[in-house]
Amino acid sequence: MTAHPNAAIAAPGPVRVTPFRGRLALDTSAGAFLVDQRVRLLEAIDRHGSILQAAKAVPMSYKAAWEAVDTLNNMADATVVERSVGGRRGGGSRLTAHGHHLVALFRAMEREHQALLDRVAAIAGPVDASMIHSLLRRMSMKTSARNQFAGKVCGLQEGAVSIEVRLRIDERHEIVATVTRESAEAMQLALGSDVLALVKSTSVILMADPAPRSSARNQLRGEVSCIHEGPVNAEVSIALPGGKTITAVITHASVTHLGLELGKPMVALFKASSVIIAALD
Repeated sequence: MTAHPNAAIAAPGPVRVTPFRGRLALDTSAGAFLVDQRVRLLEAIDRHGSILQAAKAVPMSYKAAWEAVDTLNNMADATVVERSVGGRRGGGSRLTAHGHHLVALFRAMEREHQALLDRVAAIAGPVDASMIHSLLRRMSMKTSARNQFAGKVCGLQEGAVSIEVRLRIDERHEIVATVTRESAEAMQLALGSDVLALVKSTSVILMADPAPRSSARNQLRGEVSCIHEGPVNAEVSIALPGGKTITAVITHASVTHLGLELGKPMVALFKASSVIIAALD
């Protein structure tokens, strides 16, 4: 949970001393999981039944909205938003019971959070906002990995140099990673440990063959759920059975060669060495 001062503290000049206005952020070690903007997006999806319309209401870009929904579905214990493919109009989307629960929980915690800050401000008096802001920035952590999956270690196989780590991300899917023995010891990995698996979108290969012959240890099967065309490459999201999503960045030529379109079955492959493991203390 993070408290943000309400003053404009980035600009140079005299230090501003101000009470706090609370903004709640529920974080993982890979960054923010549930913040006000994402909660407002979920609330808008519930009202409009469409990610496209919800993105306009927040407001945020359609691409950012899709990425936020992907992250929420991948990191949560159960599906938060159920989507149906609908082309450029965004298709239909609805909040699941778990999604409603997350929104209600966040809003309740937000009210209690602000009430606590009000009580602290009444006792402590004015607070140096710039000092607190600097501390919070040093303590925050972000990652550039597009794909983030929460799971539990379900297998450990020791080799001469490295250790193969298997982690279950849901009832249907496992991800395999290789880490050095030193890294495994530093993270204190054990069966049942809560971890994050981070995979860069550029490390993901897409194949149309339902049973590809490849040395890649990770092969996740799903359907194309979104294609974002960029000036150089395209970002393609594959919806997995169970609600999770994996995204790959490929060339425009590859999009044409694979005949990619919404709903097309596809296999996402990536090496075990491309997976970064982060332990959740």
